[in-house]
Amino acid sequence: MIREIPRDMTRTWAEVSLGNLEHNYRALRSCAPDSRFLGTVKANAYGHGAVPVARRLVELGTDYLAVACLDEAVRLRRAGLEAPILILGYTAPELADEVVALGLTQTVFTQELAKALSDAAGAAGKRAKIHLKADTGMSRLGVLDHRPEAAAGEIAGLCALPHLEPEGIFTHFANADGDEAYTMLQFTRFLDVLKELEQKYGRTFEIRHCAASAAVLHYPCTHMDMVRPGIALYGHYPDPSCEGLDGPGLKPVMSLYSRVAAVRGFPGDTPVSYGCTQRFGPGGGRTAVLPIGYADGLHRMLSGRGSVWLDGACRPIMGRICMDMCMIGLDGDADVRPGDAAEIFGEHLPVERQADIAGTISYELLCAAAPRVPRIYKDA
Repeated sequence: MIREIPRDMTRTWAEVSLGNLEHNYRALRSCAPDSRFLGTVKANAYGHGAVPVARRLVELGTDYLAVACLDEAVRLRRAGLEAPILILGYTAPELADEVVALGLTQTVFTQELAKALSDAAGAAGKRAKIHLKADTGMSRLGVLDHRPEAAAGEIAGLCALPHLEPEGIFTHFANADGDEAYTMLQFTRFLDVLKELEQKYGRTFEIRHCAASAAVLHYPCTHMDMVRPGIALYGHYPDPSCEGLDGPGLKPVMSLYSRVAAVRGFPGDTPVSYGCTQRFGPGGGRTAVLPIGYADGLHRMLSGRGSVWLDGACRPIMGRICMDMCMIGLDGDADVRPGDAAEIFGEHLPVERQADIAGTISYELLCAAAPRVPRIYKDA
């Protein structure tokens, strides 16, 4: 039986539906039909595979791609993707020449990086395209704009350097899926600094953006010139309150599977896995051994708490999840054999359910799927 299974599906694998990705792209684009679309493919496209996902988004007509760091952008360029790429996070000033050489758009919020980009672009006879970032309440990166006059002056100074092309400006909402008042406070701060920049310095921007997934779905007033959905693009809502706001509904793009390596029977009182945290009762029992562990992305917090879908039912994870394997408890009626496929998350077990049990969010479990887990891409 195993010989008939493709090599990349014999152990543990993820299936990625590019058809569902397209559905989500169109659904989200319909939420903001007058705005440009930035496809967020950072963190290996939230675990889905940055290059295949980016290629499909470019085919669909996305206006921009976004990554977290220079290395992610380099990978896309080396794969032949020529679409505009925005680096959302920090890049060391020492790497400015590489940003310029690859024609990337860099987020800027410090004088040091702005000057390095300007110098590198001047030396290359080019202009470096940049997007300025304003910190309106995320308290992470950006020019702090709680005082619009001071923030506008600082941003205007960054834009004034030669050899820079300040194409865009953006901010990031901290709680768009949970606090409307705070979100609107951030949006107002952003609008205030934009107004100050225009009135005092004559500075406007071609692309103003602030709406990630929750704001795309919840707050049309924030769509502005471009939206940049992340988790929603991959078929998951940042919060249940966002469901039903996207017309035809989002469809999960990735499912994770593992194939039964062995089915074993044990006498009563036999412990299972490291630490002997769980054991069979007096009557003994059976387990199915799956070749998936925390090194593959199966969260260790699911040990003894989570389950998988196997033989048409949820089967409990017994004992501690190992680095490369885990054990699944089988009742007497389970007809499970080596080679059978178990769903870790997907159609029958939503990743949100697994995340709730693990005490985390769907984002983490999706991103956790390790590089050694093959991705199988399907158009359906």
